[in-house]
Amino acid sequence: MSRRSPQPSARLLVLVATTLVALLGSPGAVRAADDPVGSWPLEPRPQVIGRFDPPDDPWGSGHRGVDLGGRVAQPVRSALPGRVAFAGRIAGRGVVVVSHGDTRTTYEPVTAVVAPGDAVAAGDVVGHLELVGSHCFPRACLHWGWLRGETYLDPLRLVGGGPVRLLPLWQDRGLTPVGGLADRPFGVGRW
Repeated sequence: MSRRSPQPSARLLVLVATTLVALLGSPGAVRAADDPVGSWPLEPRPQVIGRFDPPDDPWGSGHRGVDLGGRVAQPVRSALPGRVAFAGRIAGRGVVVVSHGDTRTTYEPVTAVVAPGDAVAAGDVVGHLELVGSHCFPRACLHWGWLRGETYLDPLRLVGGGPVRLLPLWQDRGLTPVGGLADRPFGVGRW
């Protein structure tokens, strides 16, 4: 009697997981334990057109927020309760910044309907989406950012849509992967 190797099952699981992530995006809530629970700044839930890609250094290239598909004049809402820290134009773009204690969220391009110092609840309208300055021109999209101090964070963490973290099956079961794959980068080597 021969025993069947577990390798095809592991290979199938990896294939299914990566296919689902590619087709569906993030499968659910992925947030750090101390992340606040926020709400989407556009309703209904928008398409994520550009994902968060932080720079390697403060002056490097990257995408310091996410781009959410929208329509011109669509209401833009505060993702968290807070106080408006800035509402105005920067380099021709309408920008609203809401402070939430040790973090702040940014929204652009937006025609503000709030003023600095205004208190806002999560879901309150802070402005309306503009086309001028859109990262997705000729389409309208909202560039939504989240910062702690000078560190950019992925705002999708506020709504459970942050990065997908797939952990090896053997990590919590005390199993050792075949062929020493534990130390290899994902996708390198044979399953």
